[in-house]
Amino acid sequence: MSASSDADTIRRGYDAFGRGDMDTLRNEVFAADIQWHQGGRNQTSGEYAGVDAVLGLFQKFFQLTDGTFRVQVHDLLADDQHVVVLGSLSGQRSGRSITDANYCQVFHMRDGRAVESWVTPVDPYELDEFFA
Repeated sequence: MSASSDADTIRRGYDAFGRGDMDTLRNEVFAADIQWHQGGRNQTSGEYAGVDAVLGLFQKFFQLTDGTFRVQVHDLLADDQHVVVLGSLSGQRSGRSITDANYCQVFHMRDGRAVESWVTPVDPYELDEFFA
């Protein structure tokens, strides 16, 4: 697939995530065997294998934040194998708020689907404290 097509897939995925449309993520964006690497040292950090595990992580984000978890793309860069997202997240949890928590996400693409993802927060301590 072309860089432009892969970039469009990830944009569509971010849009679907924002709407809570997990079917689009499952059927159009992620490979069934996706590997997801979530940075940090908190209850959401770790390695997630397969689309069900990744969507379970997303459900956990929404549960822990009472549905307030949001992501925003600042920029998106792509070549013929990778898509890089510079983004920020926000949410509320147990009387605390996190706003504009910047992160970098790298997707490895194959046949128009995301097969691997690495999420690295700029300030992992802030995210660890929020999800502690």
